[in-house]
Amino acid sequence: MFISIVLHEYAHGWAANKLGDPTAKLAGRLTLNPLKHIDLIGTILAPSFLFVIYLIGLSHNFFIFGWAKPVPVNFQQLRHPKRDMILVGLAGPATNIILAALASLVYHQTSSPFWAEVCLGFIFLNLLLAVFNMIPIPPLDGSRLVAGLLPDRLAFYYTRLERYGILIVIIATMYLNIFDLFVSPGIDFLGHFLGVDFKGALN
Repeated sequence: MFISIVLHEYAHGWAANKLGDPTAKLAGRLTLNPLKHIDLIGTILAPSFLFVIYLIGLSHNFFIFGWAKPVPVNFQQLRHPKRDMILVGLAGPATNIILAALASLVYHQTSSPFWAEVCLGFIFLNLLLAVFNMIPIPPLDGSRLVAGLLPDRLAFYYTRLERYGILIVIIATMYLNIFDLFVSPGIDFLGHFLGVDFKGALN
């Protein structure tokens, strides 16, 4: 999990730096040190809260999620802000898909049941991160794609949802079964291209 999340965040900062914004680099976030990416709310409190909510029966959708400390990006410093916003947003999920693809190569070659299960879990986790982050609710990565495609005026109002975004995601997770509606089909779709079938393979 740490490998997947750290590389996801690193990819955002690396892409932004390459596209003209050195904010993440100057803030010391272009690092693979996981301690630099831990967020008190996203990495610790939110997953714990969702787990407690499930345990006491307020929600029957057992889908716990969290996030790392967002890498700082000043989109106005990007050379082509609208286009590059999309590229920076896609860098994280793309990295997770690449990690899943590399793990699938090992999965298809190994003869060890243990390593096959390890690879399968790693593939699933990375596809989960990729698909979940593409939900178009600010500040998730999918919102960068939407904001980059919208006219400036609409993009401005859309991105203002970011202050409420995590609350919206938590409510959607608890009561709208967002995993079954969006995340699970996306994971199965990508898994199909990697030659991996998760049904019944993961406990």
